[in-house]
Amino acid sequence: MGPRPGPQAPVPVGPCAPVPVGSVCPGPRGVRRLTRVTDPLVPSAGWGVLHLFCKVPIPPPSDEGTDARPWTTAATPLVDVEAVAAAVAKAEHDGVQVVTVAVLGHKADVGFMALGPDLWRLRSLQTHLQGAGLMVVDSFVSLTEISEYAEGIPDEMKRTRLYPQLPPEGKTAFCFYPMSKRRGDAEGANWFSMPFEERKAMMYGHGAAGRAFAGRIVQVITGSTGIDDWEWGVTLFGVHPDDLKDCVYTMRFDEGSARFAEFGPFITGMVAPVETVLAKVVEGA
Repeated sequence: MGPRPGPQAPVPVGPCAPVPVGSVCPGPRGVRRLTRVTDPLVPSAGWGVLHLFCKVPIPPPSDEGTDARPWTTAATPLVDVEAVAAAVAKAEHDGVQVVTVAVLGHKADVGFMALGPDLWRLRSLQTHLQGAGLMVVDSFVSLTEISEYAEGIPDEMKRTRLYPQLPPEGKTAFCFYPMSKRRGDAEGANWFSMPFEERKAMMYGHGAAGRAFAGRIVQVITGSTGIDDWEWGVTLFGVHPDDLKDCVYTMRFDEGSARFAEFGPFITGMVAPVETVLAKVVEGA
């Protein structure tokens, strides 16, 4: 008889050996550990759009007593402002447009509107912002689109809607809100049961009301049916904050809005470079 075989070597459970790009390696107990390489996920036309609204975490109360200011610890910030700025810079380097907003009110501290062809790049931005310490408290996912009521518009207008260049120069007042079209059992109360030509006529009237604000407002409407809880996201950029108010107020009187529009929460703020926004919203930045 030949020599008896020795004991089998244990199966390694630590990090696997190098593997080809885009493949997987076995993790502990046979769990497949994915690599960071992903195939792009892109719309057939237009861009993906991600709105993120974040809060700056509040440090715990100081041990110095109740008179200490619990909302600021300049020596130990809970948000890595350099990492936030680096996340935005990396996304922009990867072909993503990022609009940064200092948000007013209790709903959030800082907002990001990111637009780009690859949804994985948008997810990467979200991951890096959260890793830098920001808490995402609200979000909206949508796609740029050409409305079915606007198929006949010039090609240049189609390109602007599918591939907008943001933020628009000189318009730093910002507002975002989601909206849907009303459904109902009563006759004439359901937008989606109306004949197409009637809906188209109302949308033309809605567009005419909006065009009255040319030069004061840039409006970006993105579609989210089947992607998020609402059917559209509306982002407004204005020269002055009252331009936002006047535009929304005026357009609520057109028939399509008055009869059928349902609006979600409004988030308002000021557009600025990411470094400026962070300096305004992070104590001690």
